[in-house]
Amino acid sequence: MRETLVLKIGGSTLSDEDSIRKATQVIEGVVENGFLVAIVVSALKGVTDELLSNSKKENPNASPSDLDRILSEGEKRSAKLLTEALEQRNLAAIAIDPDSPNWPIMTDAKHLDANPLYDETRIKVQELIRPLLDAGKLPVICGFLGKSPSGAVTTMGRGGSDTTAILIGSCLKAKEVILLKDVDTIFSSDPDKVENPVPLESLDSDEAYALASGGAKFLHAKALRYTGKGVRIRIASMANNIFHGTVIDGGEVDLKIERSNESISMITIIGAMTARGDHLRTLVDRIEEAGGKVISLTHDSTAMIAYVSGGDNILNRVHDFVIGEKFGKAVSDFGDLAMISVSGRALETTSGMVQRVTQPLAREGINVYGVVTIVSSIRIFVSKDQASKAVTLLDTALAVL
Repeated sequence: MRETLVLKIGGSTLSDEDSIRKATQVIEGVVENGFLVAIVVSALKGVTDELLSNSKKENPNASPSDLDRILSEGEKRSAKLLTEALEQRNLAAIAIDPDSPNWPIMTDAKHLDANPLYDETRIKVQELIRPLLDAGKLPVICGFLGKSPSGAVTTMGRGGSDTTAILIGSCLKAKEVILLKDVDTIFSSDPDKVENPVPLESLDSDEAYALASGGAKFLHAKALRYTGKGVRIRIASMANNIFHGTVIDGGEVDLKIERSNESISMITIIGAMTARGDHLRTLVDRIEEAGGKVISLTHDSTAMIAYVSGGDNILNRVHDFVIGEKFGKAVSDFGDLAMISVSGRALETTSGMVQRVTQPLAREGINVYGVVTIVSSIRIFVSKDQASKAVTLLDTALAVL
């Protein structure tokens, strides 16, 4: 069976006739290597900004749905131009936009920042795109765009074309999604901001998501929500071999709920108003000297809470340090807690996730002693004797996501 690749050609690399010609050569080479190829295109460089600017001049009160319809013209034009260029090379390309009978991307009705409806899209991809590939066709699909349940054109916001490509790759169970950009690697930090950044050969999905959520520009975090298990993403460039570049390993999309078996203590320090870096380091050292491990630290201008596992007589050691170094005024602890982690890339793109996690527990009278969020996980601390019940409640509450 021939393997499937998804190639996404971004606006930064698709700017004129020469770049379109180069794109067709790249695609032809991939086809000659025996792959089935689905292509996702962005608007030509600068076109989306131009369409938006002109629209606001002509109609400052245009609705979000009107803007989506206007902005969609950029991707439609790109798909048409690339399809014509491929046909000139005797490749069986077919342009697919939201007006096409083969359109696969379904979204909610949140205009200008729509979210894909995964199950509906997966069905349409299998019914409408897979047969084209199996027949030797090259579907050239507009990125960034979707269709709402009512049939209105939507756009998926920043990084929308990457989202389209990764979504289609996941639905097709593609061997790889190759995102062709103006650079062929991800660096250890932004080359425009740091000296001597190091190119990265690979990242796992969680590492990539953490970087993207933290502001790295190589890929929008929203797109990574739709990576399917086993589908690799490659950041590459048309200027070099497209099978080089940074690889992001495919990962799970689903949320995971896990309970730690460690017994957790919550140590509260009040009056920690002048916390300096050296004080924090010494506090952690004292806890570790007692055999403990700091799970999380949170603080504001008047208090600090350390969630700690393991150790012996930690409270006494922390108290000696806090009072002796005038780090704070008083210390208390609450033991026999359990940590439950809810993790998954859906957290960043699903509104109200903290409430969805905590409200089912509150309704059943389970007290939450702390909530800590970091990138793609929510950690909650509850009494150990209520932890099993809490996990069951969360399994039920989050099953629909």
